[in-house]
Amino acid sequence: MRLPKIPLAQTVIQLCKAKGIKHIVISPGSRNAPLTIGFTNHDFFKCYSIVDERCAAFFALGIAQKLKEPVAVVCTSGSALLNYYPAVAEAFYSDIPLVVISADRPKHLINVGDGQTINQEGVFSNHILHAANLTEEGSENGKLINEAINYAIQNSGPVHINVPFNEPLYELIEDFTEFPEVVEVKQEDTLTDDIEVYKNIWKESTKKMVLVGVNQPNEVEQKYLDALANDDSVIVFTETTSNLHHDNFFPSIDKIIAPLTDEEFEDLQPDVLLTFGGMIVSKKVKAFLRRLQPKHHWHIDSHKAFNTFFCLEKHFKCSVNPFFNAFCNDYQNTESNYKSTWNKVKEHRAVKHKDYLNSIPYSDLKVFETVLEHIPDYVNLQLGNSSTVRYVQLFDLNNTLKVFCNRGTSGIDGSTSTALGMASVANEPTVFITGDLSFFYDSNALWNNYTPNNFRIILINNEGGGIFRILPGHKNTENFDTYFETKHHLNAKHLCDMYGFEYESANTIEYLEEILPKFYSESQSPKLIEIFTPRTLNDDVLLNYFKAIS
Repeated sequence: MRLPKIPLAQTVIQLCKAKGIKHIVISPGSRNAPLTIGFTNHDFFKCYSIVDERCAAFFALGIAQKLKEPVAVVCTSGSALLNYYPAVAEAFYSDIPLVVISADRPKHLINVGDGQTINQEGVFSNHILHAANLTEEGSENGKLINEAINYAIQNSGPVHINVPFNEPLYELIEDFTEFPEVVEVKQEDTLTDDIEVYKNIWKESTKKMVLVGVNQPNEVEQKYLDALANDDSVIVFTETTSNLHHDNFFPSIDKIIAPLTDEEFEDLQPDVLLTFGGMIVSKKVKAFLRRLQPKHHWHIDSHKAFNTFFCLEKHFKCSVNPFFNAFCNDYQNTESNYKSTWNKVKEHRAVKHKDYLNSIPYSDLKVFETVLEHIPDYVNLQLGNSSTVRYVQLFDLNNTLKVFCNRGTSGIDGSTSTALGMASVANEPTVFITGDLSFFYDSNALWNNYTPNNFRIILINNEGGGIFRILPGHKNTENFDTYFETKHHLNAKHLCDMYGFEYESANTIEYLEEILPKFYSESQSPKLIEIFTPRTLNDDVLLNYFKAIS
């Protein structure tokens, strides 16, 4: 085994192995050579080379999202590190253990005019769980690395380890000379002693709402979901990204609440709101619960609780299953007509939804209906941000799908890279649905050697940022097409040719329905379908949808 001679590099490598950080995403550089040599020559690690650091970090994030374990990204010094920032922020708000390892110049070579040097210490200070700033020969380095990685594992978030190397960088030895002490992670779920107080409030309330945001697939035990689903005083609103399903739940939140009158909203207002999972996509449910706040809002999360509705009363600082184990051990249903009332609304909306979809012209909404109907069972479904995830929220998805989306910061900047990272480690196929601006913005994501042949991209190209036509007021803004919607005439064909994707395009529902079944068949290369939709019609179809389903 060929290893770096520099002891500090050996310490980093050995502690990553000891902590089970197997997947290492490396961007080429010279200052990080001791780490690159060590990771790539060690048979424990699975290493990836991604040139663009922004793509590399999101690629790593996709791996961590799928495997639910820490993944490291390694870069050279200077501006390379700054390109990690969007993914670091996403990991911070999405509770994803991303371990950033940056090479640096020694302290005496910072701010003296050397190339590729910036002040790397503390660059992520607002969006990082922990930062370990190492020194060339510091006796505390092992402790600092242990501490940082333990933070990432225990608190599910990003950490930064800054590693200064002096030249020479490429000297090798045959075996480790450094043997750092490994400090194990201690993880505990703590549940409040006054749980009985909250159980009594829950039991006595006749209008209870559970709202679930981003959630890993198969994370909540079915018996707890059944208990909630069978209580007439409880309605469970699930987002597409919640990965929770039950016939008695209420998916497609906007479809249910968008057409409500003020009187109906007041009737829906819960006494108790129980939330868990990550960020909420629906702006409509946030506006509703901020205006008509529940008497009690409780949130379940091991790490943090956002006061999304400005009335947070209790943070149960534990994971979901231990909470429900205590909360449901003697669960009793409460008599109420709360669920039955809203079940009638749900059923009414479902009929109106179907009628409207059967009446509309070719548009984004019609395309999403068709695309979602044809996605095979048991795939990973990655969604782009902005319009894509919001359109998908309007449909009841196949409950075998595992749904993911970067909702921590809700940016468009790394959706394709994240999907590709996930696809590179997934046993099942990954399907990625994206809009045109998001796709072209992150087109460097395709520049990698790890795209499996079963990866599929569905690109919906409406020649601009379609969501800006939906937002109120924007269409009347001067230079709207250029500075908001960003109208363009790009297509993905040449990118597909360059990166080895099979390419197909469609601009009618009839042709789309014809080619979609073949799109998912086995192939010798990944595939992309580009679906062109009418730029100026989509917003009217969507806005009229909410009127039509009332």
